[in-house]
Amino acid sequence: MKNLHLVISIIIVIPVAFFYGIKPDYLFEVSLNSTDELNIFKAIMGLYLGFATLWIYGILKPTFWKTATISNMIFMLGLAFGRICSITVDGIPTTIFLLGTIGELILGIFAWYQLKKQKAFSS
Repeated sequence: MKNLHLVISIIIVIPVAFFYGIKPDYLFEVSLNSTDELNIFKAIMGLYLGFATLWIYGILKPTFWKTATISNMIFMLGLAFGRICSITVDGIPTTIFLLGTIGELILGIFAWYQLKKQKAFSS
């Protein structure tokens, strides 16, 4: 149960990373027309894969669990914050992004909870 937030995040983030980097228009209503736009999406893919690698490392090496969990919490809550800002300013997105926002909030809060729970046990 200690690694559940990391496992769920890895299972979701790795495939999403590849969709962003290889075929973003498959799942999302986007139309990329320039090399710069494609470059941005591939950079996002790399960022997502980098974080997923840290989370895997945090599962495999317990000394990195806290770092992995803090990064997971910031990653998920940061995405949720950006999406909430977009909803407020730009309007309601498609269902997949609304569900993503809810999932990011849940995973970010659950990571925070896991940090607090582990701190209570280690004190």
